[in-house]
Amino acid sequence: MSASGVRRPGAAGMARMAGASRRRRTARQADLLARLVDLLAAEGFAEFTLDDLAARLRCSKTTLYALAPSKPELVVAATREFFRVATAAVEDGIADESDPAHRVVAYLRGVGVALTPLSRAFMDDLARFAPAREVYELNTGYAAARIRTLIGAGIAAGALREVNADFVAEMVAATMFEIQRGEMFARLELSDAQAYAELARFVTDALAL
Repeated sequence: MSASGVRRPGAAGMARMAGASRRRRTARQADLLARLVDLLAAEGFAEFTLDDLAARLRCSKTTLYALAPSKPELVVAATREFFRVATAAVEDGIADESDPAHRVVAYLRGVGVALTPLSRAFMDDLARFAPAREVYELNTGYAAARIRTLIGAGIAAGALREVNADFVAEMVAATMFEIQRGEMFARLELSDAQAYAELARFVTDALAL
């Protein structure tokens, strides 16, 4: 319950509303959402009011409300949109890679590149806002499952060293979640993108024949 006594929708509810909004978006709304994603990724979102966002994006609050009915839901919609675009970019990046071993490395490096726009301010705000954080965690879980599949395919093809693919994927997933929580940055002062690049190098060495 919020301080006003009004129950806020959880991440699942916000996700459903965001998905419904995306299906109805015009080209102008899609452009506005893309600009909102860029703004929040670069500067975070906790300090922005709807008035601030409208001023920065040079639109009315009514136009923003057409994307989502509140600031929390707008943040979730923007976070979902970021990962929708990022996921497509990462998959496109490995689509033409036929070598199973290279696909694993390319995927991890692609994730690192895709996360580059996310500033520390955004990640810090994300850590304090559960609905958007859950979107990030769901996408991290998806990426970990994808890595498991890619490693398994590489082993089956004889391109990677025979290891327990599930165990390696779990270790990779644990590292990915630690990166998301900001622990890696706090200890090593590595950005999320840099941490993913290092993870790709580690996995390459660990699985090489």
